[in-house]
Amino acid sequence: MSKIGFIGLGIMGKPMSKNLLKAGYELVVYDIIKEPVEEVVAAGAEAAGSPREVAERCDKIITMLPNSPHVKEVALGKNGIIEGARPGAILIDMSSIDPMVSREVAAELGKKGVRMLDAPVSGGEPKAIDGTLSIMVGGRQEDFDACYNILKAMGASVVRVGDIGAGNVTKLANQIIVALNIAAMSEALVLATKAGVDPELVYQAIRGGLAGSTVLDAKAPLVMAGQFKPGFRINLHIKDLANALAASHQVGVPLPLTSVTMEILQALKVDGLGDADHGAIIRFYEKLAQIEVRKKG
Repeated sequence: MSKIGFIGLGIMGKPMSKNLLKAGYELVVYDIIKEPVEEVVAAGAEAAGSPREVAERCDKIITMLPNSPHVKEVALGKNGIIEGARPGAILIDMSSIDPMVSREVAAELGKKGVRMLDAPVSGGEPKAIDGTLSIMVGGRQEDFDACYNILKAMGASVVRVGDIGAGNVTKLANQIIVALNIAAMSEALVLATKAGVDPELVYQAIRGGLAGSTVLDAKAPLVMAGQFKPGFRINLHIKDLANALAASHQVGVPLPLTSVTMEILQALKVDGLGDADHGAIIRFYEKLAQIEVRKKG
């Protein structure tokens, strides 16, 4: 079994890399912060001194980085993957970035004979830890097939959704639907509460009908408990919606509801809630209506 490179050992990358080790893969890892590297090395990985060195030692390289500029720098910059990768190597970028950047990076790597998949994930830190992420993949079928077992060691669902960039388009579509669902839920529950109706009873009454959703079931109980500890931070959702808007403008698709929700998130960030869970979207509406939505008793 050839070694796999893993670059980016943050909140998501560190547990994902550990799941690869548990599955029996040999890893070569790199991060600009030493502590997570030392932790993953203690679990059985080898350390490298740069993305270039990772690529020199591995034919499959995974990146899990914050945003588009970081992926471009690690893949194409000085001491980057492109300087060390051999023809036929595959970069699996699992970051959530602008799909147009995925295509740009893939085109540059392709000039050196290096292949690429964009494979962003959904499920957050808990599912990264237990290896049950949903992974949406863009790239050629043969490259997907070659990496499927690696991805399956980190996810419960691994689906190829199209060619390069399609993974991140799918992730952005997911993030739009989640953000707008939370905003709709917030409007509705603030209205109910201000009108004197118990929001918990409203939730129980509507959850089995057409307004019911996974988002409603995940967020309504937390909101009514006043629980805004981050599962997914507002700052990260701002990043994703910024990428969605950038991509939409490039392909000529107006996103009016996404734009409004983005401004709500920006207002919450200004209020100091950037590191709160995105369920805190309701705090925007609570402030406007001068009322809190909480479960009685």
